Amino acid sequence: MFHLQTLELVHWDYCQRVSLPLDGSIITIAGPNGSGKTTLLDAMRTLLGLRCSAPRDYRTYARHAGAQTAWLRAVVDNRPQGRQSSSRPFARRLLYSDQVTLACRIDKNGGDWQRRYCLVEGDVSIEQLLDMPEKDLGFMGVEAWGRVLAAAGLSPAIARVLSLEQGQTDRLCEFSPRELLRLVFDVFGDQQVLDAYDQAREHQQQLAREMAQAERELDHSRAQLSELHNRVTSYKTWQMRLAERERLATEVLPVLGWWGEREQLTKQSRELRRQKVQHRAALAEQAVQNKRLLHLLEEGSRAQQQAEQLRAERDQARTQLDEATRHEAPLEKLAQREQELLALVDKGSNADELQAHLAQLQDKESALQDERSQLTQRRKLAAAQLAALEGQSLPPLPPEVLRFRKQLANAGIGHRFVAETVEVQDERWRAAIEGVLRGHRWVVLLDQADDLTEAWELGERERYRHYIVEPGSVALKGESGTLLEHVRFTAPVPRWLVQQLQNLRCVADPREGKKLGGTWITPQAYMHDGRGARSMWVEAHEHQFGASAVQARRSAAERDLARIDAQLAPVLDQLMALKRQITDTRRALEGHSAAEELARRSDEFAQAREQLPAAKQARVAAAQLWQRLEQESTRAHDRHRAFNDEHKRLEAQLQRARGDSERAAQEWSARRRQQQGAVARSQAQRAQFPARWITPAAMGALVDEYVNDTQAKLRLHAVEQELEQGTWEQDATVEERHRRMDVTVREQAASLSDHQVKNAQAATAVLNARESYIEVLRSTVRRYRKNIQELGQLAGVEVAADLPLLENDDTVLAQAGLKVHFAFDGKGSIGLNDGEASGGQQVIKSLILLVGLLKDEESGSGGFVFIDEPFAHLDVRNIQLVGHFLRSTRAQYVLTTPITHNLEVFEPAEITLVTSKKPAGSRWAPPIAVAKRRGVPELKPLSA
Repeated sequence: MFHLQTLELVHWDYCQRVSLPLDGSIITIAGPNGSGKTTLLDAMRTLLGLRCSAPRDYRTYARHAGAQTAWLRAVVDNRPQGRQSSSRPFARRLLYSDQVTLACRIDKNGGDWQRRYCLVEGDVSIEQLLDMPEKDLGFMGVEAWGRVLAAAGLSPAIARVLSLEQGQTDRLCEFSPRELLRLVFDVFGDQQVLDAYDQAREHQQQLAREMAQAERELDHSRAQLSELHNRVTSYKTWQMRLAERERLATEVLPVLGWWGEREQLTKQSRELRRQKVQHRAALAEQAVQNKRLLHLLEEGSRAQQQAEQLRAERDQARTQLDEATRHEAPLEKLAQREQELLALVDKGSNADELQAHLAQLQDKESALQDERSQLTQRRKLAAAQLAALEGQSLPPLPPEVLRFRKQLANAGIGHRFVAETVEVQDERWRAAIEGVLRGHRWVVLLDQADDLTEAWELGERERYRHYIVEPGSVALKGESGTLLEHVRFTAPVPRWLVQQLQNLRCVADPREGKKLGGTWITPQAYMHDGRGARSMWVEAHEHQFGASAVQARRSAAERDLARIDAQLAPVLDQLMALKRQITDTRRALEGHSAAEELARRSDEFAQAREQLPAAKQARVAAAQLWQRLEQESTRAHDRHRAFNDEHKRLEAQLQRARGDSERAAQEWSARRRQQQGAVARSQAQRAQFPARWITPAAMGALVDEYVNDTQAKLRLHAVEQELEQGTWEQDATVEERHRRMDVTVREQAASLSDHQVKNAQAATAVLNARESYIEVLRSTVRRYRKNIQELGQLAGVEVAADLPLLENDDTVLAQAGLKVHFAFDGKGSIGLNDGEASGGQQVIKSLILLVGLLKDEESGSGGFVFIDEPFAHLDVRNIQLVGHFLRSTRAQYVLTTPITHNLEVFEPAEITLVTSKKPAGSRWAPPIAVAKRRGVPELKPLSA
């Protein structure tokens, strides 16, 4: 590789024009921090087309100068570099002089900076370059410039080393074994072998790409063939749909329509015959019902006569009972009075006994007074309840419900309660209905859904314990056998309430319910659900639904009054008797004698005792006769009413049956006339069809395929929609195009097979080229190992390198690496970047690896190296070691170092360039001082 001899900068950063000698082996650039040391290195990097120290670039330095153009110029050595080599670095550019000028011109182009490079023979100044025509200079870009310098020995691998930034001198020892092996081969590898391997691999890759392209083309052609196949299928389907539409419209629909009408006419004929039979049966049934109606009329008349006769006998027996009761009552009172007087006579004239007897009587009187008060209070309540039912169509509302209704009315919320919407259709099931709906009586049904929120707020405030629901739906008649069948709602109700009644099956008794299973209820309100069975019985005085509930409550209230009156009458009689006894006892205490009254009324009491048994027996006989006649009269009256009800029901039923029969006869006649006209039209339509269309086999096939004309119409509509809305291929040439594409696909498949054969052959060639590449790689590794071992001996370091495992496989080659080990001062082995080495040892390791790349096997020396501050953070001993190593390698180094009190950093330098900081307010930086050791020879190729 060529060496640097001089460097000239014009308008580079703050340097107006600087010319520096670089014809020594070790050039040290010294100066304080910020004085431009890295600026000089970046100038050399830019001249060589390399990357500057981050984050700077050539634009930064050109912009600082403030000029429109900046120049970088260097004179390099172009003499043969090896002992046995006659090749000059720039011989490929037809430059054979001992010196060559490298120049970089940086111009401001618009708002950006542009750099261009040129290469001329000899030592040519910048002024001479300006005088030469640009076409003779042959300016080139950075990529072309990199190729020119790579041909002269500045390979991309060495360029990577020269681009190391400040403080990264030990970067090479941080490389992985794979990266280091790749770098070594890039520098030392036999280019022809590498090119042959690359060409073989590129050829195989090209064949692989061509094969992939052929596969893609084949896939594309197959996709086109598939698309054409789909289009052919679409075209054929379109043709089939057209033919099907034509057949459906002209044959299938007319024939199936006629066939369906014929089948319908057949059914209608059967239906007319069936209706005629039913009409005759209905007339016969009406005759039977007429006879039964006459029988019921006769039986009802006889039952009415019997009931009237029994009613008269019952009234007569009641008169006899009243007379017997009136005759017995005085006798009973006389007997009772006699017993009272006898009791007083038994007491005698003992005042203490009379006083005790009086106290007993008063206690009994007090107890009876309490009993009378309770019964009187109960009678008042029953009477009030009875009075509240007068003139009412529905039972009254409870107080809390009535209070909440007032709140809703004041808020203007329309509503009703469930109890106001229920009508019991069958009184036999009233107990069951009352029991099931008891908990839902006072559910509020709102008229408007918008009032729901406000009603809920009122319910929360009033603590209303029943549901408030939005408007429900109209309840339909319930199914037969359900409790809903016996209920009619006069307003919309919630669906869940209707469903509850619908789910309850009506059974006669629990035994039948057990057989039925599920949810059921009996007429006595005994209900079974999923949890078990229980009674839902509600007393008659608590019935709530409909006008019948009012009558039931009224009857219950009347019965309560009668029962209370029956309990109250004996109590009043006992009170009257006690009052008389108390009065007699008080008189006895006052001196009156009960014996006197007994003697005075002895005849009266004796007559009463004599007549009382007969009067009592007469009263009992009269009561028994009245009771028997009452029962017989009630039964006769019920029988007469049953005959009347059955007569009315049967008469209404017979009237409806007669009306139905008359309407059925009229409808039958009209339908018979229509049937005859339809049959005539069907016969005329049949004559229009070809005979083959309506054969039994043809009709059977049509029915199997389409079932009826409705399905055929649906199919025709579907076909028309499919033809109208679908995307169909209507180009008749698509079949021919499909055939040609099929031929093309076959040809491309054969071509792909040829490519696969060629690719296999290319793989064999790559295998052979890879074997040659491996041999060169082994020799390269051995050469590099020899270089670094020799450099290690110069530096006093034991260096060992493990040869990588190389096999004829790209994967193994890609994973192969060069492992290098170092031993300092006879200590243990240290790897590339294992953290065991000191700072100075890291620098020496990197320098050994670096110079080993630059070391030429023939000349024993390498090119030049830029190292920014190699002595940073090193002690005196390590600085001496690094300096000794730099001198012993006999390569060209450009080093930077800050001004330091340690003079050891200048000891190996042959040329020292001293930079200074730009004074404040100064346009340009001070000149760079040059210190050169005496007796430094001109840098020449080293001999053996």
